[in-house]
Amino acid sequence: MKPDELAKLTAYFRKTFNNPSIVAKARPQKKDSCELYVGEEFLGVISRDDEDGDLSYNFSMAILDIDLE
Repeated sequence: MKPDELAKLTAYFRKTFNNPSIVAKARPQKKDSCELYVGEEFLGVISRDDEDGDLSYNFSMAILDIDLE
């Protein structure tokens, strides 16, 4: 993803979750997705979907059972 997209996604997640330590970071080998972090903690992947002329972003987060304990 381009730097301006990363900045917009970072601003969106920071505002939505009221957390200034959230940041969207580029993935080295992927141009259609980025990673979301809170500080150094990996949260998940944001995928860009621009099929059919409609641009949207999908956020995917895995939650392990040990994280729920």
